[in-house]
Amino acid sequence: MQQPSSKNKTLKINEIFYSLQGEGKYAGKAAVFVRLSGCSEGCPWCDTKYAHTVNAELTPQQILAEIAPCGAKTVVITGGEPTEQDITPLIDLLHKDNFEIHLETNGSKDIDTTNIFCTTVSPKTHTLEEMLKKANVIKVIIDDDITPQKLLNYKKYLNENTELYLQPEGNKQENIEKCLKIIKQNPSLKLSLQLHKLINIR
Repeated sequence: MQQPSSKNKTLKINEIFYSLQGEGKYAGKAAVFVRLSGCSEGCPWCDTKYAHTVNAELTPQQILAEIAPCGAKTVVITGGEPTEQDITPLIDLLHKDNFEIHLETNGSKDIDTTNIFCTTVSPKTHTLEEMLKKANVIKVIIDDDITPQKLLNYKKYLNENTELYLQPEGNKQENIEKCLKIIKQNPSLKLSLQLHKLINIR
């Protein structure tokens, strides 16, 4: 039996929706979100556990057809963990159609980021150094378990193309205060709040 070409293989999708980016460097920017299903990391505080559910299986061309009517030319590929599926054909198709591609990943898979406008890596247990070096944004979740030394290890990846953001887990006040203290002591770092939760949008 002939196998489908990579461009015709389907991706497991949790949801596709049009909203504003809520986190990081481009918070407030209109974008279409393609949320892929599944993640093997299992973070206890994960706020997208629902993304394990597969609600559709679509080819890159079908995804493009879903995105196009929204009108925005910025697409955020997120999850779950999107790199646990082969997203290269989707990235190539979107790039060919002049979309500005943003990827949100835990960096556990080393992928080609050439055609990605902004790669955001949120470090987890299995994050690869190769992906931290490729990241445009390193977004560290600040909770009760983070230690200053562990956090500041990421500062070595800062350069003219890479910024380091601290994001308080759950927008909790105690985590916000911890972020503020660290950033005041390390002015090269920046704060990322979950804007979409503050204004109650997706």
